[in-house]
Amino acid sequence: MKRKLIGLVLLLACASVLGACGNSKFKADYSLEIPDFEHVNQRGETVSLESLKGKPWIGMYIFTNCVSICPPMSLNMAQVQEKLQKKGVEDYNIVAFSVDPDVDQPDVLADYLSKYNVQDESKWNLLTGYSQKYIEQFAVKNTKILVKNDPNSDQVIHGNQFFLVDKDGVLVKMYNGYAENIEDVPIDTIASDIETYIDENL
Repeated sequence: MKRKLIGLVLLLACASVLGACGNSKFKADYSLEIPDFEHVNQRGETVSLESLKGKPWIGMYIFTNCVSICPPMSLNMAQVQEKLQKKGVEDYNIVAFSVDPDVDQPDVLADYLSKYNVQDESKWNLLTGYSQKYIEQFAVKNTKILVKNDPNSDQVIHGNQFFLVDKDGVLVKMYNGYAENIEDVPIDTIASDIETYIDENL
C-alpha cells in the first residue's frame, strides 16, 4: 500500500544552536540523562548505552517507510558524517532509533542505510528490537521529542531533531535535522560541535 504523506515539523524541543568556533568553550544547552537501553542494530549487533559511552553520538528518530522527513534527515546526517570525515574526526557514533520497530527489522534497516552512500557504515547504529509503545515513551520522556503512531495512516509522527549526546550519555544539544531550506539545517555546526566536544574532553 502506498504510504500517505504526513509531514510534521515540531517546535517541541527545538533550540537555538550556538556555533563552536575558535577557542570557545563547548556550551551545553541541555542536560538530559539518557537511561540505560539495549537494542539491536542493522548488523544484528547488540547496542547499549554502556557500549556507546566513551564517545559522543548524534541521534535521531526515523523509520524506513517514512514518506516525508526521514529521507532528507538521513541525507543530512550523511552530510554531517562527510564533514567529520573531512576533518579527520573518528571518535563518534550515529544512532537512529526506528519509530516503526515492527516493520524495521535489522535487514530492513540495513537495506535502508545502503541507499544513502554513507562514508563509514560502521559508525551508524540504526536501532530496533523494542515495542512501539516503548519508543514513544522513550522519545518524549528522555529526549523531549514527540513520537506518535498515526491511527489514520501507516505513518508515524515524529520530530525532526538531531540530538548530541556526550560520552557519559547526557543529551547536551539539539539541532534541526530537517528544514525546507537546507541552509536551516546546521550541518557544519553539528560537525564542529562534535569535534570541539571531543577535543575538550580528551
